[in-house]
Amino acid sequence: MTRHPFIPLKWWFCFMLAAQPAFSDDPSPTAHVWEVQEITFSAARTYANPYADVVIWVQLEGPGFAKRVYGFWDGGSTFKVRVVATAPGSWRWTSGSNQAADAGLLRRSGAFTASAWSDAEKQDNANRRGFLRATANGHALQYADGTPFFLLGDTWLAASTWRLPFKGIAPAVDYVPGPGISFEEAVSFRKHQGFNSVSFIAAFPNWSTDHRASTFADRNGVFLRNAWEKFGYWSDDGRPAAKDMADERGERSFAVLAEREGLADFDRINPTYFQSLDRKLRHLSEQGFVAMLEPVRRDACPAWKAYFDFNTSYARYVQYLVSRYGAFNLIFSGIHLDWIPKDYSLTADEFNAALTYFLKLYGPAPYGQPCTALIDSSTYHRFGHAEHCPWLTMHSVGNKPRNHGIYAWLEEIFRLNPPYPAANLEPYYTGWYHEINRPGGETPEPNSDRDNYFARAQMYGSVLSGGLAGHVHGTGAYDVTSTGEPAGWRPYIWDALRFTSGSQMRHLRDFVLSGGSRYQQLLPASDAVHPRKAPDSRDDGLDGWSFMMRTAEADFALLYFENGAARASIAGLSPLATYRWTWFDTRKGGQLTQVTLMTDRAGNVATPAFPGSAERATTDWAARLQRILRSEGTRKR
Repeated sequence: MTRHPFIPLKWWFCFMLAAQPAFSDDPSPTAHVWEVQEITFSAARTYANPYADVVIWVQLEGPGFAKRVYGFWDGGSTFKVRVVATAPGSWRWTSGSNQAADAGLLRRSGAFTASAWSDAEKQDNANRRGFLRATANGHALQYADGTPFFLLGDTWLAASTWRLPFKGIAPAVDYVPGPGISFEEAVSFRKHQGFNSVSFIAAFPNWSTDHRASTFADRNGVFLRNAWEKFGYWSDDGRPAAKDMADERGERSFAVLAEREGLADFDRINPTYFQSLDRKLRHLSEQGFVAMLEPVRRDACPAWKAYFDFNTSYARYVQYLVSRYGAFNLIFSGIHLDWIPKDYSLTADEFNAALTYFLKLYGPAPYGQPCTALIDSSTYHRFGHAEHCPWLTMHSVGNKPRNHGIYAWLEEIFRLNPPYPAANLEPYYTGWYHEINRPGGETPEPNSDRDNYFARAQMYGSVLSGGLAGHVHGTGAYDVTSTGEPAGWRPYIWDALRFTSGSQMRHLRDFVLSGGSRYQQLLPASDAVHPRKAPDSRDDGLDGWSFMMRTAEADFALLYFENGAARASIAGLSPLATYRWTWFDTRKGGQLTQVTLMTDRAGNVATPAFPGSAERATTDWAARLQRILRSEGTRKR
């Protein structure tokens, strides 16, 4: 085992001390519900390629549950199955395998008893409330016990690698991000800011800072990668080199075929790499986070399809991740499809075919967590809906465009039947200089008021266009540029974590949850705000628009007004009714002034002046509108 060259020696020793097995070899006879139980098997036979040759599972049965739960190869002769009890009571399991002559894998059995968590224990870790699922109306997310889950995510796409090393430390309560940051410290900092999720890619199979360029094709003209460049490093032909994406020990996710110009052998996985990822997923679970886990970035897949049986091989890899991590509270992503260029990606139809084949071979994840995909534009437009992409149970928008153009897609998704939860997974990123990240053509200074405003505008505008699952924040450090390399034109991860936009995500949560779970019943109603767009607002910008979602009964509404929005009137409320209007500060958080409004006989009402008595918003504001019952009004008088 060799130390990764970019990990300081003192970190290496901390990591090795922390790198003890995360799970016991045998399941405990007692457990809590939603607590991972790991069952270990030792194969009696030897296999040329255990990853591809062996399928193992247990039939798990307990109160209200009887399903096959697949396992995974963990190196050598070791296979594991991770199971979870979804309800208190007695649970039992029996093993099976496609290898009918292997006594080490077949017909083993066991049992355990699961007990419930106390209310206090659930308060300590929301994951003890159960795995995520769609609400009854299909538009939002909740834990298994019915508690609302409003996604507050951050984008750390390379967090699976050495760039955020797992050190096995307890972060200081007052930790401020800086050089040498660990995975645990980054999680702790975001947790204190109210985040409950991070998004990252499980593996970057052949990204390495080697003699080849970040983007290159092999001798057959097949592109092997379209990687993020590592600033200050160059290929033999003078082009930017690729970022290196090994784990803390220098391990890579797949075997690499050196004689094939660094092509990854997608039929031979490296379990040691994923043992590093185990520690991070377990830590996130223990901290109450729900990871959004993506299998791979799209640029690995042209070579995958050119040289392997793509549908079978990709399905096997996705199933490996589902088997290895499906006992955690996750949102799965079928593919990181941020862009669909001709040479550096397969088409959406090709990915859809492979993921549908995965579902045909293995069935849905046994615990039913949501499955989506990171996309450019809209998953509905790229993949379709329902029977057209049966593996997808949560829609998304993102990446392009990062302006007003994204909101019509969210409203379109909201009206689909059957309804699915949706969120914007790649909105405006603070601190990122890129042509697709310039609303109205602007490129603000990183962490300036304008930069952070654009991020807020996408937060509130996305949610109030129908993205009731929540929102995923992002910065220019999505690539997790870290210690030991120049930042270039993307910020270091510790600088980006301190951008103001991240600390303002909790205000979005507090605003949306200010009415409890009422937000889950909201319907798009921005067309009832007049004017919806200020006369001088740009469609390709993020100024001047107003947003509203309200209940079918028109007794509860949430609104958002961008910078430059005009004072408006609202139609479609209850006639001759009294409403309470409450302003919310999107920058500092908290409720501001309250105003009592009376609708006319047609159910129309003029909105109050913006805070400071302005007729045009000089910054952005959020508002809650609630109908006051006559009895309540009588009591107040």
